[in-house]
Amino acid sequence: MAARMPSGKGDNILHGVLTRGGTTLLMGSDMIGDKLEPGNSVYLCLNCTSAEEINTLFERLSAGGEVKLPLHQSFWGATYAEVKDKFGMSWMLNYTKG
Repeated sequence: MAARMPSGKGDNILHGVLTRGGTTLLMGSDMIGDKLEPGNSVYLCLNCTSAEEINTLFERLSAGGEVKLPLHQSFWGATYAEVKDKFGMSWMLNYTKG
């Protein structure tokens, strides 16, 4: 994966996941963008189960907030977006069609 990362990001962790059974307990990454800012050091990630769910969550979380990365088809094959809600909390939305 390092060869597909932007210049200077090859040694970073795209994401690490702690799971128990089929449940994701914690997901971490040091791919937070170009610089650390208050609010971008912690993201909550929602793994959606349908296109309808990710679209609904995107609309609700972005209302009054800031779209950091619009809904798009990611290089790992999922529909993905990043949003900072009106309270300053950062969200990652992910939907992988099964």
